Amino acid sequence: MRKPNGRKKIEIAKIQNQTNLQVTFSKRRAGLFKKASELSTLCGSNVAIVAFSPSNKVYACGHPSVESIVDKFVRENPPPETDDPNPIIVAHQNANIDELNKKMNKLERSLERERKHGQALQALRTEPSNEKLSFFDLKILCESLEAADKNVEKLASQFMECGIEFPYKTIGIALAPLRARESTSSVFGEGSSGSGE
Repeated sequence: MRKPNGRKKIEIAKIQNQTNLQVTFSKRRAGLFKKASELSTLCGSNVAIVAFSPSNKVYACGHPSVESIVDKFVRENPPPETDDPNPIIVAHQNANIDELNKKMNKLERSLERERKHGQALQALRTEPSNEKLSFFDLKILCESLEAADKNVEKLASQFMECGIEFPYKTIGIALAPLRARESTSSVFGEGSSGSGE
């Protein structure tokens, strides 16, 4: 049976692998915050810890609160009379700005994707000009329109049978007077090409 090795000492140096670096930061941060909480509970002391992750996110833990302890620290230890702002406050502001910039960049990329998608849809919606269609394409288009019109006429007649008024005129209904005139003229022999007039 194999004996466990127990804990091994690791070399304290910066971890090069980004994944391992993030995992180690998360675990050690949790441990550090737990120890700070225990110190505050056991000794009744005010504790504040501010940690910046490798991705420059701010994590803070404090008792009673980080802000109250930082304010107390700044009041008791005023910075030297310079125009330089407090580095802790600047770091916190920069972290917030970085986070907002990341969100804004993500939204801008999303907006650009949606804009391109809209342009692609608009390009699909534009119909080709009938002037550019060949005779064969026009014939197919005409047949498609006539088939669609027949379907609409069928639907309109079904509506009418049910007593529902159909709100649109179909091509057949709109051309009915012309078709009636054509049929009467052909019956009487008017307008036929072989009439000999």
